[in-house]
Amino acid sequence: MRGWLSVASVATAVVASLLGGCEQDKPPVPEARPVKSVVVGQRPAGEPVMLTGQVRARTEINLAFRLSGHMIDRVVRVGDQVAPGQVIAHLDDQIQKNTLLQAEALLSAARAQLVEARNTYARQNGLLSKGFASNAQFDQARQALESAEAQVASAEAQVKSAREQLGYTILTADVAGTVITTGAEAGEVVAAGQPVAQIASDGGRDAVFAVSGQIIRALPENPAFTVALTEDAAIGTTGHIREIAPQADPVTRTYTVKVALDNPPEAMQLGSTVSGTTLLDAPEGIEVPSSALVHGGTASAVWVVDTKDLSVSLRDVTVVRYEPASVILSGGLQPGETIVTAGVQSLHPGQKVRLLGGSS
Repeated sequence: MRGWLSVASVATAVVASLLGGCEQDKPPVPEARPVKSVVVGQRPAGEPVMLTGQVRARTEINLAFRLSGHMIDRVVRVGDQVAPGQVIAHLDDQIQKNTLLQAEALLSAARAQLVEARNTYARQNGLLSKGFASNAQFDQARQALESAEAQVASAEAQVKSAREQLGYTILTADVAGTVITTGAEAGEVVAAGQPVAQIASDGGRDAVFAVSGQIIRALPENPAFTVALTEDAAIGTTGHIREIAPQADPVTRTYTVKVALDNPPEAMQLGSTVSGTTLLDAPEGIEVPSSALVHGGTASAVWVVDTKDLSVSLRDVTVVRYEPASVILSGGLQPGETIVTAGVQSLHPGQKVRLLGGSS
């Protein structure tokens, strides 16, 4: 009985050894590589964008004297409401007053000479008609009259100029508005053209935004804006672009966009922070994360996942535009396909993958 058990044990061991050898001869099954993926879709048109800016006057006027001088007072302060013709500041006008007095004195002298010249001319004209004066004497009287008339015209022009110079010592507002900044204080010597006060005109208000070039390029023609106070979104209005700066700011590299506000509510005071929302004119195409792109020479491609057997294949794509975190493709993919977004550099065609979910 023991002999039969030994033979059976040996036979079992031999069979187990043969089976183990067969399993070792089989090639190992490759492990599926874990990758992140995303299902691509058509890029939606009318993508909303929100901007933050400030309310500013549509017209801002810098008020300055037309001549240099010592400013003796400034009668307005920041925040004051001004009306057309209201006095803003005064210059010391003593020099201009003296100049006007001198010009008026010269005018009086010129007019006296004109009266004398007219009398002489009339007398010489009468004597000539009676034959008691020569033609030379008459011509001399006529020339003296013409010279006196010219002197009076010149003196009158000097008086007018002196009065204008005296008027320039008083700075007045041209339009109704609000004083938003001041540039000089009483007691200073100001130069001609130096801003003394800046007036925000009451003629309208703009929402002013600093906008990147990427958004500028994606704006449709004449886009509509919805503008609201950031502190209270219930207070808002609509608007349209009035002006886009032709040149970017050298520091921020953004463009100043002015949106004219339609009937802004009274709560939208100058300097208020507002949010502006509009829809971008997004081009047709498929947007994918930048990490999904594989570069090979001059061509670009992505790894497409076969969702049935979970294998990948490389497919060429056409890039329309590069954005900060994504690329826009115009060809090579169809909406609904799954692509790899992380681990693209370590894949090969036909490789099995294990999907970890959407890309971050």
